[in-house]
Amino acid sequence: QTVRWHIELQPWASPTPSLNYEASRFLKYISTSQISCEHMNLNSLKGYSETTKKPWSVCLDEKFSLIHRIRSKKCRLYSLGLGNDDNQFELSMANSGCEVHRFDPSIKSAHIQQGRHLWHHRLSIDWRDPNPAIAAHKLHSNTKKLGTVLNEFGHQKIDVLKADVESAEWKILENLILEDVVEQIGQLVFEVHIHWPGFEVSGNDSTVVRYWYSLLRELELKDFRLFHTYKDLSKPQMFLKKEAFNASSCYTLSWVNTRWK
Repeated sequence: QTVRWHIELQPWASPTPSLNYEASRFLKYISTSQISCEHMNLNSLKGYSETTKKPWSVCLDEKFSLIHRIRSKKCRLYSLGLGNDDNQFELSMANSGCEVHRFDPSIKSAHIQQGRHLWHHRLSIDWRDPNPAIAAHKLHSNTKKLGTVLNEFGHQKIDVLKADVESAEWKILENLILEDVVEQIGQLVFEVHIHWPGFEVSGNDSTVVRYWYSLLRELELKDFRLFHTYKDLSKPQMFLKKEAFNASSCYTLSWVNTRWK
């Protein structure tokens, strides 16, 4: 299998590069569900209380595997965060019998088990592994790619990958696509930030938006379909530092891998 170094960029949205055209194509894309999901409410799972601050929506329709894996106690959730105190979603999934792994570099110990099904790991999931020469000097080199963690934990599959990583999501998503790790995932629930390009995303504004859009189209090519989109109106209405386009700076997007068994 050949290693891919770059994602395929989609053609420009207009004959000449234009931020207006790129923004409108991208915003329409992230605001439009591609597949319907009837059951997204975790209230149907026992031990769930309706106090989540954000809608981390998963699809529990019978036609997808998640609900069956929850019932048979075979489901696994990875949650990527950065000092986030809202763990209601993770707790509810653990209470429903899912094996939940939460990765957050701000956790006090390397690994903590909470209850039967919830583990906290002091690890930051990144789009690259640490440089071995540097890592050797640092005892707590706690940044790894998701594919590396899956290998180390001996996990072949993740039913749900939730990510709230404060603008690292674009490069992490790119890494998952380039290394085909995304094919080991059943559903993705990502918070995306669009008030600035994101960590290590370069180029002018129209180039950045074209890259974002191209990343999401790559997910579509891998049989992921967007089933829920949430525009966070509590966040500043900013799009690449501009108060234009009627966009929030933050959206929560949920996809299901339609080929996943």
